[in-house]
Amino acid sequence: MTFQLDGFDHDAFVAATLAEDLGALGDITSTAVIPAEARFAGRMASRDAIVVAGIELAAAFFAHLDPQAQIEPLTADGEMAQPGTTLLRVEGKARALLTAERSALNTVQHLAGIATLTRSYVDAIAGTGATLLDTRKTIPGLRRLEKYATRMGGAHNHRMGLWDAAMIKDNHVAVAGGIEPAVRQAVDAGIERIIVEVDRIDQIEPALAAGATWLLLDNMQPSTLREAVALVGGRVPTEASGGVRLDTIRTIAETGVTYISVGRLTQSAPAADIGLDFAAL
Repeated sequence: MTFQLDGFDHDAFVAATLAEDLGALGDITSTAVIPAEARFAGRMASRDAIVVAGIELAAAFFAHLDPQAQIEPLTADGEMAQPGTTLLRVEGKARALLTAERSALNTVQHLAGIATLTRSYVDAIAGTGATLLDTRKTIPGLRRLEKYATRMGGAHNHRMGLWDAAMIKDNHVAVAGGIEPAVRQAVDAGIERIIVEVDRIDQIEPALAAGATWLLLDNMQPSTLREAVALVGGRVPTEASGGVRLDTIRTIAETGVTYISVGRLTQSAPAADIGLDFAAL
């Protein structure tokens, strides 16, 4: 059982997270209170309806401290779990399991929280033809994990970093002297994927003429989005962005935009309510 994610060092993450919790002295509570030979059996369960994410990674914390632990994931990432669902069972050395408990729970609660919030946005635009995207608004060091969680919730990943597409925003435009020169310089640099942020209708044609391959329609009202989509006429993908909420996303999707990006998927998702109860053997 190994959690695998391209570009993510699972072993280093587990080791660093546990080291942060253990410090120089280790788990002084478990060492003082729990006999070295004691064994525990534990049950991780959801308390709310959630989308599961991070179960195998949570299991890795227990395995790291007790390689002989018996760990049984009972759900898979991306699955819906109803309140009371057992997500994972674990049996092993009591000290090790207690020491790993918070790191395992923090991880799965955070990732499942993102996946669950994401699924609510995906469900809200079902049938419109629009695709939900995440953003780079992630906790430093956790981008790969958090974007994995949005995929488990049904979203598509937008840019993973500054390297995989040009995104020309208002500050770039201000320094470059306008949308057209900014886009042309990106074209001249040999960049194939050039996303251009526009917040006015009159910026669309100059951006397309200069070589934009994707338009980010920033903070536009639905009526303006419809006008923009009609003007673009399918020449490039369109992305609605800025202030999108769960109660507004369907109206935005119905304007005909190709994509909708939502920063709050990773920026503001509440932790999923998941508990872990142990019993002595």
